[in-house]
Amino acid sequence: MRVDADDFGRPCSCGKEHHVDVEEILIEAGATKALEEAMTEGFLKKYISPLLICDTNTYKATEEVMEEIYDRCQVLVLDAEGLHADNYAVEIVENNMDEDIDLILAVGSGTIHDISRYVAFQYRIPFVSVPTAASVDGFVSTVAAMTWNGLKKTIPAAAPLAVFADTDIFAKAPKRLNASGVSDLFGKYICLADWKISHMLTGEYYCSYIAEMEEKALRTVRSCLRDIAEGDEESCEKLMYALILSGLAMQMVGNSRPASCAEHHMSHLWEMAVINEPLDALHGEKVSVGTILVLKEYKHIAEAIRRGECHVKGYQGPETELLAQTFGAKGLLDGIMKENEPELLLGIDPNRLEAKLNRITDCIDELPEEKEMLHLLEKAGCCKNVRDIGLTEDVIDLSLKLAPYVRRRLSLLRISKMLEIEGE
Repeated sequence: MRVDADDFGRPCSCGKEHHVDVEEILIEAGATKALEEAMTEGFLKKYISPLLICDTNTYKATEEVMEEIYDRCQVLVLDAEGLHADNYAVEIVENNMDEDIDLILAVGSGTIHDISRYVAFQYRIPFVSVPTAASVDGFVSTVAAMTWNGLKKTIPAAAPLAVFADTDIFAKAPKRLNASGVSDLFGKYICLADWKISHMLTGEYYCSYIAEMEEKALRTVRSCLRDIAEGDEESCEKLMYALILSGLAMQMVGNSRPASCAEHHMSHLWEMAVINEPLDALHGEKVSVGTILVLKEYKHIAEAIRRGECHVKGYQGPETELLAQTFGAKGLLDGIMKENEPELLLGIDPNRLEAKLNRITDCIDELPEEKEMLHLLEKAGCCKNVRDIGLTEDVIDLSLKLAPYVRRRLSLLRISKMLEIEGE
């Protein structure tokens, strides 16, 4: 499957001309052979000093099928054990890369790609994406999800010059990684609702075409969940296509708004280990659990609005004591306070919020019911509750309170700080 990137970079009814940097997207068996040809006699031939970044797991998965490519690159194999996209990993890359590097090949999944795209952006070096698992939607993103000095940040980064997704590699990845990719996509139900509600209340930029791209990605994956779980190659290709489609949506907006909001904020909070110990869980696994918890909360808000038991109150200011007890205990309070300045809730007129409560309920009603979402996740072998990722239920309420502070992005979870439900 060859995806024509030119189809996505064009003037749009939203009033913007969307821009896509990626030039080539190939999703098929033997795609790495096409990469080898591109490096030997094609559009990548001009790069004479490439750096290939992988980890110990992805090296084992690709060393034979990509032998010729490894031979022509400086190869940096990072230790997969405890590897994170953070300032420490970036430092390792910077200390080990040759000075004349003119191209980076990211051979791996989410972590390797975030590290590679960040380094590529900092050094103004093009990079090529070689996904080894259909586990995340960030392969063609223009931002990197990094942990920087303990704070989870979304940092501007480079989009890949090209993507060569070889079915012979990623379809053989552990099924847990495919499930993580499905989980990452199912989070779009929440973030699209958050985006629509934010647009409704503040006039924040919203593009219905890009939202439809995300919805198409969801439909594509929902059509073959069991086959993805069983590792069917054609279905794994559909999953990879859906993940790349979501990444293109981010590229077209210029940030992660179409693909990440309250459900990802829950994941980022847990990754910061502020109220929990470090988790041995994949990004997508945390996202699916966050999705279920936020979905349940949103359905609860909608029901309260319907019963006339949800009322708007003025913004009360940041929960300073709570933030000091949690983020402050980890030395992250100053960073969190800066992240949230100026406060987004100050831009919401309480009267307008009151007038839009019924429309907010309509947005929530468009989301799958909790029972349906749980069924979809189970069908794909995804994580569904906090115990699945090593958490206990006593962190749920605190997670819902703290997650909106992780990113300065408007979500209904953040807006709920201006809502009061009778009896709570």
